[in-house]
Amino acid sequence: MSIGSAAMAVLHTVKLVAWSFIGLRVSTDAEQGVKKINPLHVIAVGLVLVFMFVGALVLFVNWVVPI
Repeated sequence: MSIGSAAMAVLHTVKLVAWSFIGLRVSTDAEQGVKKINPLHVIAVGLVLVFMFVGALVLFVNWVVPI
């Protein structure tokens, strides 16, 4: 696997997880996406996106309600 194809696989996984966060997936696209992904990539990307989302919420709340 070359670096370019590995980066594309991770980018595809990020796209798949991001769409899953908001719940918008086409069934045929989801079936094709599941065949191409690595479960470890999904877990890693999911955890990173969750931490980024929680961090963004904390920053937003601190901005709106200064202590």
